Amino acid sequence: MSQSPSPLQPSSPPSGGSPSPASACAEAVVPVPDAAAAAPAAWSPPTEAGRPPQPVLPGLWLFAPSRDSHGGSAWWLEHPDGGLLIDCPGWTEANLAFLARQAGGRIVLTSREGHGRCRRFQQALGWPVLVQEQEAYLLPGVERLETFAAEWQLSPRLQLLWTPGPTPGSCVLLASGCGVSGAADGSGAAQPDDEPAGEPGDILFCGRLLSPTGPGLAAPLRSARSFHWGRWLRSLEALRRRLPPHSPRWIASGAGLGALRGGKLIEGGRAVLEGLDLEALAAAAAPAGPQS
Repeated sequence: MSQSPSPLQPSSPPSGGSPSPASACAEAVVPVPDAAAAAPAAWSPPTEAGRPPQPVLPGLWLFAPSRDSHGGSAWWLEHPDGGLLIDCPGWTEANLAFLARQAGGRIVLTSREGHGRCRRFQQALGWPVLVQEQEAYLLPGVERLETFAAEWQLSPRLQLLWTPGPTPGSCVLLASGCGVSGAADGSGAAQPDDEPAGEPGDILFCGRLLSPTGPGLAAPLRSARSFHWGRWLRSLEALRRRLPPHSPRWIASGAGLGALRGGKLIEGGRAVLEGLDLEALAAAAAPAGPQS
């Protein structure tokens, strides 16, 4: 088990090798704060206005899709244990202004597909950056870079797990104690359901490990940039074993969310994970046998 640093304080990177994966949310745009002028000379403010992120659940915001991450999705989580930017959104005035208003935070990268303009955000905000060690080499010049191997317990309610397959350093973040009861409708309020009002849930920020395939649905989707299909499926199998029972309540994908038809989160995350037929996915990818 890696060390458990404070979510808002830098720490020495944990040591260790690379074990197998089995062990392993509209408001008006505001100007960029004047404090950005004190950033290093290499840093320059965004030239695109953009639009601010949308509230999804209490404490959770979704940024607009970013060209810098191939149309992927980035999230801001205002967690009781510390603020987290999960993957980098577009480098825009609105996004930078939103983040600069936060009390502090840490940038968590779920894979190389979510790096975007990480160095610029880090210089402007001064926040540490956390990435799985396999992809740290892709971030030369990024200051306060922290790495982990198989897992990292950021706090008792924030855990990172290495899930290679989509990319060599893909990882997921399980965040407990989030939101309130009800489905996320993208309005920033949660709709009541049959659970006690105000009961929190957990969110699995899965990067590109799972992509939306329809309303309430997600699956692993390969692309020309995918790393290794077999390891991807093994990561999903290991993840199902590692997560607590009935977890996660929600899945927040780092891929494009168009297939959700206006939705933001995938509710009933555990059922989605359990519904994946990994054997069928593996067989569909296997080469055909010799012709008789």
